[in-house]
Amino acid sequence: MVVGSYALATFAGGCFWCTQAIFKRLKGVKSVVSGYTGGTVPDPSYEDVCNGTTGHAEAIQIEFDPQDISYEKLLEIFFHLHDPTTLNQQGNDVGIQYRSVIFYHNDKQKTDAQKVKVQIEQEHLYADPIVTEITPFTVYYPAEDYHQNYFENNKTGGYCSYVITPKIQKLLREYKQDVKEEYQEK
Repeated sequence: MVVGSYALATFAGGCFWCTQAIFKRLKGVKSVVSGYTGGTVPDPSYEDVCNGTTGHAEAIQIEFDPQDISYEKLLEIFFHLHDPTTLNQQGNDVGIQYRSVIFYHNDKQKTDAQKVKVQIEQEHLYADPIVTEITPFTVYYPAEDYHQNYFENNKTGGYCSYVITPKIQKLLREYKQDVKEEYQEK
């Protein structure tokens, strides 16, 4: 989906605090909103999603400029910065809301997602099979305000220090050329 000169990408890869912190650092990304998608209950709350009965995943919706960063590059980073081999789990976060999903907005995104998934599988980056779902996007519900930019507002908290910071360090090691200048380590 294209909005003006920007396009949308929607990914679920575990806790949305982690994925938002990673993707907001990328060149060409205008905004990243934490939220919920892939479920059956309209306008769910965080508590609703955490109880596991809504079917939603914690997700991020990325508004990006395809002239500055490709959808394929976003997919590559997505696959490299979370574990796409664990069903309904990322680390200690367990439940269907933490599943790995690419929610495609059009046929090209679907084709690109399938292609990149196969490439990652052929790289043998992971010992176990990739379980990431590739499914059509339907509706997106932004999460509550306190979930937005969570890492930026809570960097010294335990979860942020032990779970998110290492992911950002990996991003800087593996994709430094794709990271906005203001997020580069000085």
